[in-house]
Amino acid sequence: MAESEGLSYRARRIWALVILLVGMPLYIVAAVTVLSFLDRPPLWLELLIYVALGVIWVLPFKFVFRGVGKEDPDALHDEHRK
Repeated sequence: MAESEGLSYRARRIWALVILLVGMPLYIVAAVTVLSFLDRPPLWLELLIYVALGVIWVLPFKFVFRGVGKEDPDALHDEHRK
């Protein structure tokens, strides 16, 4: 079986946890800090900005989160080898 390119399933799970537990809170603090320097926009616009920022932060990490909630695909192959 050829080695798949990219991060292994275990590495993706670890990086997903690091991103969620460290990166996301830092991103939230940064977004709130930057928006606090601006004059407060209307509530609907502020909500729209926070929703957009909430979606944008995950786009660069989409490859890390893909398939992390599923079972390890390599575990199925390991069981057949035994």
